[in-house]
Amino acid sequence: MPYPSVTDTQPETIETSMGPVGLTRTGEGPPVLMIHGSPGGWDSSLVMGRFLVEGGHQLIAPSRPGYPGTPLDGRTAIDQQADVHAALLEALGIESAGVLTWSGGGPSGYRLAVRHPEKVSGLVAFASVSQAWHPPDEDFDTRLIESTTFGNWILNVLAHHAPKTTISATLAAEGDLTRKQVKELVDEAMADERQSDVVLTMAEVMADHKNRVTGLDNDIVQFGVINDLELEKVQAPTLVIHGSADTDVPPAHGDHAAATIPGAEHLVMDQGTHLSLFVHPEHEEAQARALAKLAGPAT
Repeated sequence: MPYPSVTDTQPETIETSMGPVGLTRTGEGPPVLMIHGSPGGWDSSLVMGRFLVEGGHQLIAPSRPGYPGTPLDGRTAIDQQADVHAALLEALGIESAGVLTWSGGGPSGYRLAVRHPEKVSGLVAFASVSQAWHPPDEDFDTRLIESTTFGNWILNVLAHHAPKTTISATLAAEGDLTRKQVKELVDEAMADERQSDVVLTMAEVMADHKNRVTGLDNDIVQFGVINDLELEKVQAPTLVIHGSADTDVPPAHGDHAAATIPGAEHLVMDQGTHLSLFVHPEHEEAQARALAKLAGPAT
């Protein structure tokens, strides 16, 4: 059976004790909860989570509060969103699951592991925010493209009609790489549908600002005042993955998490961007390590 595409997928809404959550589920096997970044949604996790399904897992891909299908409804605090994750697993009848966080999914994912340790069988944190974070400075053209209706329209047109240009611009913006390094990544992504789908989907997510601005604005506020996520209290087997050239969430966030979480493994992807788990010469090896960690502790 072909992997479901975003355009062919209709998300469902689950009523939880913490309010409604929009999500999609696909695959069979041990469940993995994928917590998306900022911006993001069930759609970005559906595309990024393909390797999880192909690796024998059921993917649970919710939108965090403020993102498509999940209203913010006062669920603004990081701990509240962690509790929403736990309530969703409870509503789905899942005792525990592997958890994969990316970028802005890090804070609530880490706090899920701290506040509800029985719910998390294994934790993989990729390019995840682990301490106070503020958005990187952007030039006028970038702000125009990402936050205006006209700019979003241009980005959407480019994603559909000029994929190579879009992939090149996106990867260049996600890491501190030379032109030659970006070109090599672009060539790799263009030759692999799985890789290109991730990058183009993220471009389309950025072009959907109006439907994600509520969640994004809340994330920026909440992440800016992080004091201590109490990472030393994480009990789940943990793998921290970070690209050394990530400019969206600096590698210091991965260093901090790996140094603070007891027994955490740390994988640094050399010259890896913010999307290196999906587009990088060694992305398959990194995904294999993630799958092993999400399988939970050996018995």
